[in-house]
Amino acid sequence: MAKSKTPGTGAAGLARLHDEIITCRACPRLVEWREQVAREKRRAFRDWTYWGRPVPGFGDPQAELVILGLAPAAHGANRTGRVFTGDRSGDFLFAGLHRAGFANQPRSEHQDDGLALTGAYIVAPCKCAPPDNKPLPEELARCAPFLDREMALLPVQVVLTLGGIAWNATLAWLERAGVSIPTPRPSFGHGAELALPGAPVLLGCYHVSQQNTQTGRLTPAMFDAVMARARVLIENRQGT
Repeated sequence: MAKSKTPGTGAAGLARLHDEIITCRACPRLVEWREQVAREKRRAFRDWTYWGRPVPGFGDPQAELVILGLAPAAHGANRTGRVFTGDRSGDFLFAGLHRAGFANQPRSEHQDDGLALTGAYIVAPCKCAPPDNKPLPEELARCAPFLDREMALLPVQVVLTLGGIAWNATLAWLERAGVSIPTPRPSFGHGAELALPGAPVLLGCYHVSQQNTQTGRLTPAMFDAVMARARVLIENRQGT
């Protein structure tokens, strides 16, 4: 699974792929929901023109750290058009990435706010906002080719999976790429780590949802520790 680091190749390929992603209408339930939300809006955002389309990945095309989330939030990325932008989950995530040196600023409110990532790229296994934040298995399966192509264009060394769905989606991606997954299948957990021959290292982290961050299940210190471990793993793999 060696990745090319030729400057520009990944960026150009990602741009073409993203143009394709945002036109996808393969999942009727998701298309109906994302567009309904975009029409009805939330009162606080009534003056916004919602994105209302699939949301591609975002970040540094030469990133060795890929952060895998779940899906766009209905009034977050489905509104702004950029992953984790414009909601509380993104506030927590980008603040953590800023502390870890992967982001140039700690907040992200819209696509033109100046946010830039260095060494990190964020993707979601489901590109459209799903009802109740729960994509169906068949919807994740339809999106899987997009995930495969995004990952193939990145020189990924470490995948930080935010939650169990992201962990399982990463294992499925590795299987499709020809990596042998142990039996029993490795389970998700916060701080879980999986290194397989010929594959990026997987790290598990609780999702940065409000349900986790406002209850203390995931604290800034916990997130910082996972990010520090990701940095060490990347540096170790650069030296091999």
